[in-house]
Amino acid sequence: MALMITDECIACDACREECPSEAIEENDPIYIIDPDRCTECVGFFDEPQCIAVCPVDCIVPDPDNVESVEELKFKYEKLQEEL
Repeated sequence: MALMITDECIACDACREECPSEAIEENDPIYIIDPDRCTECVGFFDEPQCIAVCPVDCIVPDPDNVESVEELKFKYEKLQEEL
């Protein structure tokens, strides 16, 4: 499942710098996560790095983008092909 950023975001920029798939973008007034790029760090790390660094705990699972671990791994592999 891709992640999403809630309205509690303080736009601190901590999450964007940690995202290995470059799925987080600055938006106004809060940051957003591109569900087509978010792998929840599957393939990169054991846990989502954006959640680990968020000072206000505003990053949650996106109920509109439910994906299995296998689907997240497939997305990771496709992203690696782009590089």
